[in-house]
Amino acid sequence: MNEIDSSPVLRDYALPWDEVHVWRIALDWSQARARAFNAVLSSDEQQKAERFHLAVDRVRHVVGRGVLRAILAQCMKTKADRLCFEYGAFGKPRLATGSTEIPLQFNVSHSGELILVALAMGRAVGTDVERVRSDIEVDRIAASFFSTHERLALQAIPAHLRVQAFFDCWTRKEAFIKAVGNGLSLPLNQFDVCLMPGQEPRLLATRPDPAEAGRWMIQAVDVGPDYRAALVVEGTGWQLKIRDWPVDAIG
Repeated sequence: MNEIDSSPVLRDYALPWDEVHVWRIALDWSQARARAFNAVLSSDEQQKAERFHLAVDRVRHVVGRGVLRAILAQCMKTKADRLCFEYGAFGKPRLATGSTEIPLQFNVSHSGELILVALAMGRAVGTDVERVRSDIEVDRIAASFFSTHERLALQAIPAHLRVQAFFDCWTRKEAFIKAVGNGLSLPLNQFDVCLMPGQEPRLLATRPDPAEAGRWMIQAVDVGPDYRAALVVEGTGWQLKIRDWPVDAIG
């Protein structure tokens, strides 16, 4: 069962080996408040923020990177501005090799007014969040990106549940490819996820290696009625805990 912890105190925060944490960060931030994170961002992170034309996108970038740094720094018992990142072949960020002996894994996703930060020790993790929209052509998009099994399952779902099922499927697939770290080099139609309402989220099949499906667990993440979100984690024997970033905390 998910544990909700809205404590505003980060200094006592820890990430046990048998837990996976997902932080929910609401983006109701003013530009002035978000700017407080600039002091911990690297120069390239600040430059990227400045390249966004819309203020809302700048705030999203600064808050996302700032909160990520604050949480990672607490786990590693260091200062947020000392963290260094590097990127895998397909763009997945990670802590720079040699910067720490702690096998801390993380992943970030954002949509609308919400950011998710997922963290785990010694196991790969991926997360995805999407704001639910009813104005999209779910069948057309599914035809381009879902597997045959998923398309047939989606068509069998009652019309009033189909949009939610579509976003459940999409977030689970995105979270999986982010956890694996292969980006879109792993075609979305090369694996199947369960999308049926009321059924447990899980990875049904992986191609060409069917054994790959047994390495991963999928879990839905509760982020409110306007969003759907998923978490994919390597291995078993872990417990999910969901935490809310305090509205009055900076870092």
